[in-house]
This record gives sequence, structure tokens and C-alpha cells, in this order.
Amino acid sequence: MIRELKTFVAVTQYGTFAAAGQRIGLTQSAVSAQMRMLENTLKVQLFDRSGRSVTLSAAGNRILPMAEEILSIFARMSQPHDVSEYRGVVKIGAISTVQSGLLPEVLAEIQQTTPYLETRLIPGVSFNLLSMVEAGDVDLAITIKPSFSLAKELWSETLLREPYVLIVPPGIDGDDPKTLLREQPFVRYDRTSFGGRQVSHYLREQRIEPRHVLELDEIDAIVRMVENRLGIALVPLSGQWLSRTADVRVIPLNEQTFYRELIVVMRQANRHSSLHKLITACLQKKTAKPLLNTGSAPSSHP
Repeated sequence: MIRELKTFVAVTQYGTFAAAGQRIGLTQSAVSAQMRMLENTLKVQLFDRSGRSVTLSAAGNRILPMAEEILSIFARMSQPHDVSEYRGVVKIGAISTVQSGLLPEVLAEIQQTTPYLETRLIPGVSFNLLSMVEAGDVDLAITIKPSFSLAKELWSETLLREPYVLIVPPGIDGDDPKTLLREQPFVRYDRTSFGGRQVSHYLREQRIEPRHVLELDEIDAIVRMVENRLGIALVPLSGQWLSRTADVRVIPLNEQTFYRELIVVMRQANRHSSLHKLITACLQKKTAKPLLNTGSAPSSHP
């Protein structure tokens, strides 16, 4: 019944028998046959098949979390007692600043602990990565915490809070963020991203309408634009620019400081896996840094 339970969970994730079959390598008729076999075995009707998409029945909703728990237990049965003996592939999703920031050292530590494990890094923006974790396309992801609640199938833990600061090119006088944002051209953190939405919220709260000259979603690229005097920007203290001498002046927002929360996300069924615990522990160890947790800014250029 393990095969049928896996197919059942896939159908609930992808919405139709055809879509589930495409993702797990079965024809629609094979999926239908497995679901009929599962229903006959359990003696319940799992789906309401009245429309084009399948909807879980009351019995299906009751059984789904138990099916996920059974699959999780079955997966753990095949795991080695010693995490160092793990084999296979783990897929980790990460936003760009994590890929170029904390993840290389974390992956190096994981490789030392699990030498037979292959890691595949999946890049993406936070919203897409959350969807991939929910769908089971990646094992876990490091993303920005959204303003909305996560799906009930997902579990998350905050790794760090990154304070936003104002960065300005050398030669721009003044230390008042509000005045500078009203007077100087503004390089905007993409407002459709989770982090960019926080910038939009701050600007609305402060009743500031800056003069936009550029909008993009790469923090290190935004810093480069500011270094080349295209404008000023609101960015979190995150990315490779912190490890080099960026040619910008950093101005704290003081009492108006807001934060971008970095989280690790995985499916509830995987949170007790030894491998997931190892990866989370490595991430926590790497992110336990006073600079990123206190909201203090790096030294500004004179």
C-alpha cells in the first residue's frame, strides 16, 4: 500500500490524477486504478470526482495526514542509524543572498559529516521555493518569511533577522533617512518580492514617495548600482557586499528599523528526519552571529 499512499498524496498536491501522474511517472489510468485499489482496501471514498479536478472527501481529509505520517515513518525506516552513512540526493532551495552568503560554508560542513550524500542546490525566489517545498520538489529551502501564514503541511524556523539600512553613494551629504529618501533618486528592491514588500510597507508608513530610477531583486546588484551613483537604496544587511569594502555609506534607520526574517522551511513530515535536523543545525550554527541578530550596521565610509 506504500505505492498507493504515495500516489494518493501526490494527487492531493497536484489537484488532478493526470497532473499527479505526470509528476510521478504514471498514466492517468494507472493513478485511477491505484486510487480505486486504495479506496477498496480502506472501504472509504477518498475523493469527490464530480468536477474536472478531484476534491478530497471528508474521509480523504481525515486520512491524508495519516498517510503522510505513514510515508514519513517508512522513509525513516530506510535511513541509516549513523547520519554519516547517508546516501542519495538532498535538494536544497535557496534565495540568491543565501547561495552566495552562508550556504557555501554550511554545505562544506554537511559534506564533511555526510561524505556519501549528494547535494543539489535549487535557486529561486522565496514564493517559488515555498511552493516547491510544499509540492515535494525540494527537501527544504532557505527563504524570506512571508507576510502570510504558511500552508499547514509546512514547518519553518527563523534562522536570523536582518535589519534594513539605507545605503548611499559617497559624497551624498546628510544622515536623515527620510530626507534622503525624499530628495535622492531611489534604487528599489523589487516590490513583488517578500523583502521588497517590506520596503513598500516602510515607505507607506513614513509617507515617502521616492523618485524611482531602477527596480531589481538582487541585493548585491542593488549595492553595485548605488556604488555607481545611480541612487540610494533600502536593503537588508545581507549578501556578499558585507564581506568586501563596498563603496557606500551605511545609514541605520534607528527607531524605524525593520527586519527581513530568514527562515528554513520543510514539510512537517520531514522535520524529524536526522538529515533535516543536521542541515537545520548547521544553518543555525552559521547564522548565530551578533552582527546580523542585533541590528547594528557595519561601519560607514567617512
